[in-house]
Amino acid sequence: MTVFGWLQIFFVLVLVLATVVPFGRHMARVFAGERTFLSPIVAPLERGLLTLAGVRARAPQTWLGYTIAMLVFNAVGFAFLYAIQRLQGVLPLNPQGFDGVDPLLAFNTAISFVTNTNWQAYGGETTMSHLTQMAGLTVQNFLSAATGMALAAVMIRAFALSGTDRVGNFWVDVTRVTLHVLLPLSIVLALVFVACGMPQTLLASVDATTLEGAKQTIALGPVGSQEAIKLLGTNGGGFFNANAAHPFENPTPITNALEIWAILAISAALTHTFGRMVGDARQGWAILSVMAIILVGALVVAWWAEAGGNPLLTALGVDPALGNMEGKEVRFGPAASALYAVATTGTSTGSVNSMHESFMPLGGFMPLLLMKLGEIVPGGVGSGLFGILVIAVLTVFIAGLMVGRTPEYLGKKIEAKEMKLAMLAQLILPATILGFAAVAAMLPTALASLANAGPHGLTELLYAYASATGNNGSAFAGLSANTPWFDVTLGIAMFLGRFGYVVPVMAIAGSLVVKTRGTASAGTFPTHGGLFVGLVTAVILILGGLQFFPAFALGPIVEHLLIPTGQTF
Repeated sequence: MTVFGWLQIFFVLVLVLATVVPFGRHMARVFAGERTFLSPIVAPLERGLLTLAGVRARAPQTWLGYTIAMLVFNAVGFAFLYAIQRLQGVLPLNPQGFDGVDPLLAFNTAISFVTNTNWQAYGGETTMSHLTQMAGLTVQNFLSAATGMALAAVMIRAFALSGTDRVGNFWVDVTRVTLHVLLPLSIVLALVFVACGMPQTLLASVDATTLEGAKQTIALGPVGSQEAIKLLGTNGGGFFNANAAHPFENPTPITNALEIWAILAISAALTHTFGRMVGDARQGWAILSVMAIILVGALVVAWWAEAGGNPLLTALGVDPALGNMEGKEVRFGPAASALYAVATTGTSTGSVNSMHESFMPLGGFMPLLLMKLGEIVPGGVGSGLFGILVIAVLTVFIAGLMVGRTPEYLGKKIEAKEMKLAMLAQLILPATILGFAAVAAMLPTALASLANAGPHGLTELLYAYASATGNNGSAFAGLSANTPWFDVTLGIAMFLGRFGYVVPVMAIAGSLVVKTRGTASAGTFPTHGGLFVGLVTAVILILGGLQFFPAFALGPIVEHLLIPTGQTF
């Protein structure tokens, strides 16, 4: 664990913190419908789009109306993306001459990108045409991210507003988030990426002559534009199969640092948006502190595990000075790879610059743990914030039980209805991950897709369903997922992880927004200090431990304990 590695990590995290306040302030203005510095440019387009949608599309909605609009919008997006994949063989902008995508793979991919998961059971450069990549996948990168941020706005309003049953308007929120936040940031970042060497072209490929004199075909395409929004929107779907380990998606250490910043920037800044909109910036800093404690803790463990090298390879004479370099880019090394791994799984991004399958057991355990904690540190854009606010509701309820006082959070009383809905949402993750993994572990057709047996093979299964249900999309790289079983079950897991979770969360918001916001008294539990931060952190870790520790013990933990014995699977 070198000084240079610490400096790399410190630089990126400071860059993330530096943008929390300006980004958070800007998004608060966007959610409030106020004028922003971009309004002179995008306001005419915003008005035009909403006018085309009709007057009713701008009227405030109840939580149920908002949720139905969100579900219909995403259903249409799913149908469009499925159709464009199936028909890409007869559509333009297909210089590679690809045929239509297989029906089950098209189903899996469509639900993947609509749910902000971006799980890829295919090689982008060998399966998807330029039209599919741009009009299908990249468009959903924007819309799924905007949907998550719109839902976060509803949860914030649930605490900020009082005595109303209106939570905002889905169409207005999605339009404003796209035009005022995601699109301008993506344009700027894409230009920076292209300047750093990422391709942005409609050419299919170029032919090159290798040093040995052989001919090599190098795939090209509109990479920079897709790369920017896949990271800023915590989507993660790569243009190339190797994702951010591919030199065209991640050319230099500078782009690597910018990519990690882009993964974390909006999700971290939304905590400040939350604080500003509820009228107490300290509330946002408290939530961000919880996120930072868990994320940095996971980072330290992952880097420590990778920096020590693999003792089995050391015994064979491999110099451990550089750490465990299997599956990693020499350009980045263990420190930047560990930081990228925890950033991409602490959010719902799923982009990778190294193969998590090749991490040491404890190193690979950290990305798996972060996904199973609910992807709330800091989580996907929007989904991380409303996810951790559900945990905060659970925390104040537990604290209220301890002192015999009616629990409340930000002046809103937390009662039986909210607790039932919160527990329903929390049960989605373990029920889906453990349920599907248990069935897959007994099916020969599913086991045939594993590259390894024993605890490592179990980790591959757990990782796949955790990635799908958590809407992450990263892969452990040892699972052949493009089979009927995994295309269907992972697709169902993605759907439940996104919409099965969101519906009860929206119901919580609908229940809270109608309540009158009370004022703090001497007996009110403060939710902006160290005690609250510690309690929320403990609840997150205890929930994850109770739900998943047996599975962890049979997977990465036992594999770690077996390594000194020389046993491999």
